[in-house]
Amino acid sequence: MRIIGRNREKEVLSNCLSSKRPEFVVVYGRRRVGKTFLVKEYFNGQFSFYATGLSDEKTKGQLKAFHASLQVYGCTEKKVPDDWFEAFTRLRTLLETKDIYRDPVSNRRIVFLDELPWMDTVRSDFKSALEYFWNSWASSQEDLLLIVCGSATSWIMKHMLKERKGFHNRVTRRIRLLPFTLTECKALLEYNGIVLTKAQMIECYMVFGGIPYYLDLFDSRLSLAQNIDELIFKPYGDLKDEYDELFYSLFKKPEKHMAIIKALSESKSGKTRQELSEVEAIGGGSVLTENLLELEQCGFIRRNTNYTKPTNGAYFQLVDPFVLFSLRFVKPHKHTSWMEYIHSPAYNAWRGNAFEICCINHVPKIKAALGITGVDTMEYAWRSETSIPGAQIDLLIDRKDDVINLCEMKYTDDVYKMDKAEYERLMNRLSTFQKETHPKKAIHMTLVSANGLSKGNYASAFQNVITGEQLF
Repeated sequence: MRIIGRNREKEVLSNCLSSKRPEFVVVYGRRRVGKTFLVKEYFNGQFSFYATGLSDEKTKGQLKAFHASLQVYGCTEKKVPDDWFEAFTRLRTLLETKDIYRDPVSNRRIVFLDELPWMDTVRSDFKSALEYFWNSWASSQEDLLLIVCGSATSWIMKHMLKERKGFHNRVTRRIRLLPFTLTECKALLEYNGIVLTKAQMIECYMVFGGIPYYLDLFDSRLSLAQNIDELIFKPYGDLKDEYDELFYSLFKKPEKHMAIIKALSESKSGKTRQELSEVEAIGGGSVLTENLLELEQCGFIRRNTNYTKPTNGAYFQLVDPFVLFSLRFVKPHKHTSWMEYIHSPAYNAWRGNAFEICCINHVPKIKAALGITGVDTMEYAWRSETSIPGAQIDLLIDRKDDVINLCEMKYTDDVYKMDKAEYERLMNRLSTFQKETHPKKAIHMTLVSANGLSKGNYASAFQNVITGEQLF
């Protein structure tokens, strides 16, 4: 079993195998995050039945593919099913045969339907047929494990996880697959023979995020910069068109999702729902609420709870590294090589933003470095209501042991050295925070620096210093 990380997910699947009840498992997450790989690898590709939906195929094509899968697993019917009710009836008949494959340890029949949303074509009876299959038969089969999977998060959320009719309370377990952490990225790169320093691995994460598929494309003979060029900037690059394909594969109508992402990419500190609703291409209402939730479930954005307005002051921030990189450097079509960007003003501005995203995505590692893994905490963001220019803190860790860590995140090639001007800005931010929030806890200024902090006149401003290496 070549599965790197994914310990929680493997535990869920293990529990399903040892369960004494029928299990209906939904696996979801953004494109390329490894959903299909996880399920296939965990079960060693051995299923009682496996079928996958086809992109851009109509009902007839979907049924033809499903029929072909039925034949592979032993169905003797020659004619393609007329509709999905007939298709699932044949699946039931197949699963009831004596010689159907069963897991050798648990004796369970395991059914895996991959890319489920693609099967649900316009005006088909797919959802009704699946609902009938589960409610009328599968839900009474104690040895049945049904796993469904899909990248089209909007479909999964609407029809599987929030459905108040057919699938309400039918799903027994859900697995939301998130991108790899830096630790898991390191393990995958090393497994593939990719030699990078930890600093280069952080920059790799800042470009590709923790998406296993992207990292699997690396050529071990090339440097990080060369791999970026080959995969993203070359006309034949495997990821050259990935940005558009990403959203069009996840959402049936992605235009508003993409407009939200573009708006958030233009503001490092994020935007409130009200600010987003004022963008003409986005609009407001329940559609915006749904789109924001879908983007959050995919891991593209983060909902920041405002420290001073926890109920209705939240704002949203882009936290997907690859999406940010694409909008900054790929979509503008200004250069044909990553080498042309390196050390430019745009490159340096992007690095600062991307490293903050990296830190925000690794709060558990920051807590471990602070020695507070066992302490209950809440993470917030904060914006000043009064200061000009506006003071803000993107990561604030509010601890039950009466301490608040205000996190400052810096990415530099060498050890970070704070000068007088930066020190004064930091102290002004701290003073403004104290005046506006009147905290009753001790304030610890915390620096997360890729390469540590230089001992200088202003180093004492920080009670805690966390290095990039501690994010692994």
